Amino acid sequence: MSQKDEVKATNNEENKKVEEKKTDTKKKNDKKKKEEELSEEDKRKKEELDLLAERVQDADVGVQKLALDTLITEIKTATSSMTSVPKPLKFLGPHYEKLKAFFDSQSSSENKTLLSDILAVLSMTFGKEGEGETLKYKLQGSMKDIGSWGHEFIRHLSGEISTEWDKRTENKTSVEELQNLVNQIVPFNMQHNAEHEACDLLLEIEKIDQIMDFVDDVNYSKIGRYLTQCASFAPGEDEHILKVVQDIYKKANQPCEALRVCSMINNSDVKGAQDLFTSVQDEVTRKQMALQLGRQHLYFDSSDENLNSLIYNSKLSENFQVLAQDLEITEAKTPEDIYKSNLSDTRGFGTNLDSARQNLASTFVNAFVNAGFLKDKLMTEDGNKWLYKNKEHGMMTAAASLGMVLLWDVDGGLTQIDKYLYANEPYIKAGTLLAVGIVNSGVYNECDPAIALLSEYVADQTNNNIRIGAILGLGIAYTGTAKADLSALLLPTVDDSKASMEVVAMACLSLGMIFVGTGDPEITNSLLAVLMERDEASLNQTHSRFVALALGLLYLGRQQLSEVTLETLKTVTHPIGRYASVTLDTCAYVGTGNVLKIQSLLDMCGDHLTEKDSHQAVATLGIALIAMGEDIGVEMALRSFDHLLQYCEPVVRRAVPLALGLMSVSNPRIPVMDTLSKLSHDSDEEVAMGAIFALGLIGAGTNNSRVANLLRSLSAYWYKEPNYLFLVRVAQGMVFMGKGTISIAPYDSDRSILSRTAMAGLLTVAHACLDFKNIILSKNHYLLFTLVSAMYPRMLMTFDENMKPLPVPVRVGQAVDTIGQAGKPKTITGFQTHTTPVLLGYNDRAELATDDYLSAAPIMEGFVILKPNPNAPPPTVVKQ
Repeated sequence: MSQKDEVKATNNEENKKVEEKKTDTKKKNDKKKKEEELSEEDKRKKEELDLLAERVQDADVGVQKLALDTLITEIKTATSSMTSVPKPLKFLGPHYEKLKAFFDSQSSSENKTLLSDILAVLSMTFGKEGEGETLKYKLQGSMKDIGSWGHEFIRHLSGEISTEWDKRTENKTSVEELQNLVNQIVPFNMQHNAEHEACDLLLEIEKIDQIMDFVDDVNYSKIGRYLTQCASFAPGEDEHILKVVQDIYKKANQPCEALRVCSMINNSDVKGAQDLFTSVQDEVTRKQMALQLGRQHLYFDSSDENLNSLIYNSKLSENFQVLAQDLEITEAKTPEDIYKSNLSDTRGFGTNLDSARQNLASTFVNAFVNAGFLKDKLMTEDGNKWLYKNKEHGMMTAAASLGMVLLWDVDGGLTQIDKYLYANEPYIKAGTLLAVGIVNSGVYNECDPAIALLSEYVADQTNNNIRIGAILGLGIAYTGTAKADLSALLLPTVDDSKASMEVVAMACLSLGMIFVGTGDPEITNSLLAVLMERDEASLNQTHSRFVALALGLLYLGRQQLSEVTLETLKTVTHPIGRYASVTLDTCAYVGTGNVLKIQSLLDMCGDHLTEKDSHQAVATLGIALIAMGEDIGVEMALRSFDHLLQYCEPVVRRAVPLALGLMSVSNPRIPVMDTLSKLSHDSDEEVAMGAIFALGLIGAGTNNSRVANLLRSLSAYWYKEPNYLFLVRVAQGMVFMGKGTISIAPYDSDRSILSRTAMAGLLTVAHACLDFKNIILSKNHYLLFTLVSAMYPRMLMTFDENMKPLPVPVRVGQAVDTIGQAGKPKTITGFQTHTTPVLLGYNDRAELATDDYLSAAPIMEGFVILKPNPNAPPPTVVKQ
């Protein structure tokens, strides 16, 4: 080193020392200034605590004991306040390390135990992060009355217990002393309105069953709702948590809540639901449970005719007519009322009623708009006239549309449909068979009229369309019922090697719809056999996708139960095998929000394939299916779809609009609407068609004016393109479904129960729309009627104990998430008061606006029975 460099280094060192000296001086000055800022009272307290800290280390045991007792009293009284940082914790900080060293030097004694308690509290503030010193010192201290150290100490200790519990479980060492602490912490939290913290601790150490010991009539609701939410964030443990929640509601004598949770665990579990139902004695509660069972399509014979009528949804049509009369919307609408061509500059184009394509569009619009109202201007007045304005498969759809108009009215509807069964035209006959299935959708009848009328046509070898009408009609009529007779009826068609792929695919689809979510092994084997044994030409047909979808429907929501079937599908070498694998996997985890599954699907969508890429479209739909269960997942998926639109191959881009539609069914979110509006003008016709149809999905049954205006503009934009215009018309019909009274959203208003029957219908239409040209715009447009499985009135009707309509005031507003909040926060905001019956939007929640009645249902939606409130205040008498 040169002399110049040595001088430079020396100067740097001197400068460094000067800087360090300045810093030390500044710290001392700051400390001194801080001390000077202390009030007289704080100064005295600091001196007192400093003296006590010194005396704790005194040689005399008696002096130690007195100092420790005084310090404990000071800390306990200070930590009871939550308005400021406790003074002892602030002023004892400089002594922490000295007290630790003194503690280590002492042998076991009573004083050491007391000092350990103090150090456990001080370590909350001054302990090293990750060292677990609070727990370490607490375990060496007294293990009694730990709640006296305050809430913050309990919270801190809980966090360290869960970390230490994991370590000890992994190392297979004893957790007994940790369990002793847990046994004190949980009761403390339960007694001090911190139920969610008690649940968190027990969930962390996987002992949530212990919460049952602390459930009572006051806290059951808060604990049950909190654990229900936690279940969705605990993949693999969700079923166990929900079973605990079900036991909580049983213990609290809340069978309606327990039934809801039973549906969340497995909404195809008829046996579990029946056991709950039969264990209840109260007649009103049984009626409310019967209504819940009907909504979930969990049918069984209760041996009571009145209850059976509720379980079987026999009164659904009658109650829907009451709603229509109350809202004054009984007048039938025509397709032109929906198109409003007089508002368009192109009213001379695209509205020609002699055009077969436009007549077909009008058939769908008429069916969707007048669904369930029992009368329309096209089919119920003079059906023959309208039928013959259509051609071939258009006739089939027109005849089937009669079932939509007469929806849910089995007795009256079948009488009107029956006359078309004797038509000479095979297409009309096929459509009539489909109409029989549609009119029975969502309603169960002990006489099984659908089976009686349709079964003889299932094996009809003379005409494939008649056969398909009967097969699909059975699938729609008995969706979600898992009726064993139908398995024996339809499986021969699935195994028929001479039958066309279209017929076999429809038989598979019907079985998937009927046995949705059951994982039936016999049907699974038959469907796998179709994929393995059929020749390549058959599997190349577009209808083969419905065999794959049927497999997915069988395992809808069953998660790990699908793994064996997934392994078997790896042996299918044809591309349909990959399509089926992705379909099965996405259906199995529908609504779970499973992040790992979504990541793997995104990775799959990112592959740049040029052929054998049809599975990527299903992966795109799968992202929406899995994420649709909770709002954060939906927001993240929306951002992901933006990236897929920009960077992925055409097959993925074409599926994105449908995925957006599936994720927001009957819920017209503004961001989704704007994205679909842009995509509806896309240069890729499949993307544009998907976006148009998705606008119908998101607006379904909402009468949303913004979606309606967008579609009206699109009808003017695409008036020269019959295929585009057809889809615009269908979407318009969906937006005004049931004149705005019917929703196809698969979730209940609390977003907790996913209707497997609704998902079956939505998924069928979504997979059909992955190939618009060869399915929806070709001969299989009647598949759009599978949406009927998802259709249900979006209303709230209230009844008295004798099931007579009972108008009462209710508040309807936006739902507010109150899970884990203290006290009794308001559950809705921005409400308006209406008299029942009322319509409920996707984000709406209702609550009673009167104290005269109590609701028998846990959530105010659909059909609710009200009981007189025994504690209601007497009515005020106004003196004249």
